[in-house]
Amino acid sequence: MKLVIVTAVNEYKKDIIRLFKEAKIEQFSDAEIEGFKIPPNLLVASNWFSPGNKGARSLLFFSFSTEDKIDSLFQLIKNYNSGLETNNPIKALVLPIEKYL
Repeated sequence: MKLVIVTAVNEYKKDIIRLFKEAKIEQFSDAEIEGFKIPPNLLVASNWFSPGNKGARSLLFFSFSTEDKIDSLFQLIKNYNSGLETNNPIKALVLPIEKYL
């Protein structure tokens, strides 16, 4: 059992749901989050309360699944990202689960 976490901009929601279904991961959750991408020069030049640090509506998906299904999901995400024309790829990570009930 592993935990897979996927993040992306809100516009990809339908596509991510489709990718989970194609990977046969049929039980997952999602949450709306605020995503930030701050260029390094803005970090040095701006103050803490700068209005230039506005976030983007993003999503976080997660699921407890088996390694084979997660491998399939990663391949689907890799293929999806290769066709994107933007600089906002879907990101994913996997965490091992040592114990669960």
